[in-house]
Amino acid sequence: MTRLTGKQIADAELDGWVHVPGGLQTRIRTKGFAGGLAIVNAIGAVAEELDHHPDLNLRYRFIDVRLSSHDVGGVTERDIRLARRVSAIAADAGAVLEPERVSRLELALDTPERAAVLPFWAAVFGLEPQSGPGPEDEISDPADVLPTLWFQQSGSAEPRQRWHPDIWIDPAQVRSRLNAALAAGGRLVSAEAAPSYWVLADPEGNRVCLCTWQDREPPQSA
Repeated sequence: MTRLTGKQIADAELDGWVHVPGGLQTRIRTKGFAGGLAIVNAIGAVAEELDHHPDLNLRYRFIDVRLSSHDVGGVTERDIRLARRVSAIAADAGAVLEPERVSRLELALDTPERAAVLPFWAAVFGLEPQSGPGPEDEISDPADVLPTLWFQQSGSAEPRQRWHPDIWIDPAQVRSRLNAALAAGGRLVSAEAAPSYWVLADPEGNRVCLCTWQDREPPQSA
């Protein structure tokens, strides 16, 4: 099945779902653990019916749901179909989707020597370097528990920041996150790459990127 582009996913108009690296995510606000478990069981039944299975994280007051087609490393029509079914299950249960609560963390190491340092970080994270299809500049957890660690090419001039977090959010949430960060004493370092990402810094100068799916894919050929 074909991997969908960011625009194709946006055109599907999935209310309550956020497109983050490699998948679709939402948070379902529930009325308690028992209600959440009933929703999980209903999602499980639909997943078996469609032969396409989500990642579910059940907590006392919410369920985090992530959909991805691992065979293509992204979102396909299978995920769109399952997302619609999950939304219907939540609505029938009187639960609410909270896309504003969805974010995905990646850690970036700025380095001029990716090949030299990547094996070390794979070892301390207890992971294997990428061996199959996929980016050569990152380490990811097959269980999707630890954040993806990727290595950004940088110069070697000092002083320089070595680490920074990338926070992936829904494009609709960028303005409120930016405003909150600035009100909390931060500053906008650069919006040059927006709407792909914005670079912010805390009062001490430590940087973070707010990232979205937008403007990240090459134009499709006719």
